[in-house]
Amino acid sequence: MSSKLPQTTLSLKQFLLRQEVLKLYREIFRTLRQIPDESTRSELKVWARADFRNNKHHTDESAIRSMLYYGRKSLTDLKKSLALSKS
Repeated sequence: MSSKLPQTTLSLKQFLLRQEVLKLYREIFRTLRQIPDESTRSELKVWARADFRNNKHHTDESAIRSMLYYGRKSLTDLKKSLALSKS
């Protein structure tokens, strides 16, 4: 019988960092739903998925935190742009 648990167990710090990454990922996709232009929305979804997939191999905590900071900043900029386009 094979176990469904991952081969390596995450430390508490790694687990919490992973939760932050997943939260950012979900928030990005919720925000992308607000983009009115279908092709732009689709392009940004493909880009966001690829960006997360291309960086999932990182294990260095400071590198991940740096990427989270950049991701949150980009999300904030996107939200501001969407708010301006609605006004």
